Amino acid sequence: MKIVNLFIILLLSIQGCTGVTAPTSTAAPISHDIWDGLLKKHVDNKGFVNYAGFKKDQVQLRKYLTLVEKNAPAKSWSKDEELAYWINAYNAFTIQLILDNADKNITSIKDIGSKIKIPFVNTPWDVKFINIGGEKMDLNNIEHGIIRKKFKEPRIHFALVCAAKSCPPLRNEAFTAKNLDAQLQDQGVRFINDASKNKITANSIKITKLLDWYGRDFNKSQIDVVNDYSKIKVNKDATISYMDYNWALNGKL
Repeated sequence: MKIVNLFIILLLSIQGCTGVTAPTSTAAPISHDIWDGLLKKHVDNKGFVNYAGFKKDQVQLRKYLTLVEKNAPAKSWSKDEELAYWINAYNAFTIQLILDNADKNITSIKDIGSKIKIPFVNTPWDVKFINIGGEKMDLNNIEHGIIRKKFKEPRIHFALVCAAKSCPPLRNEAFTAKNLDAQLQDQGVRFINDASKNKITANSIKITKLLDWYGRDFNKSQIDVVNDYSKIKVNKDATISYMDYNWALNGKL
């Protein structure tokens, strides 16, 4: 019991570690054309990532990441301009994190860092290698401290890609303010109807662990979430179970 209580206290004490002050600037909305070109070149239409290709185009990737780092969202940006910026930033910096560790022969993003992983302390998502507007941050800061906290848009869970096979497919185009709603909706349809990530029948669903971890963000039942995107109509009393999460890389180094 003492161990359980200690663990709960530890979790409560580190929950604030994802908190970060969202950096701002006076910059105009940036172009995501460089990132868009890289995605079209090195990601196929199923989300398979050619990390070796990204490595060869490291100069271009770094150029885009520098653009992101030097042009934090301004208060004048629309909500969609800002959200597209943060989704693209998360995905692009995730690619960079994999490339930074490629010489270690990793087979999963979870191979990065300490062998003992304490949530919000020393996982790959807590490596502070990002510097936006002078704010040092990590991937957890972007996802949990900024995107989930500020935007209340559950479909981001279909768009943020943590380099694992069980993640949603990395879209082979950049997210843009103009197309954001349609892109997020399409991501949901593609992800939920992918039989390698969700197995759906009218009477039973075996679904992604993402809906177990983040289902509350949708403010509806998991069956209702699935029915929003599934091509197969699921009965309200269908049984629910979860797929094992495959953390192997979603591409080839």
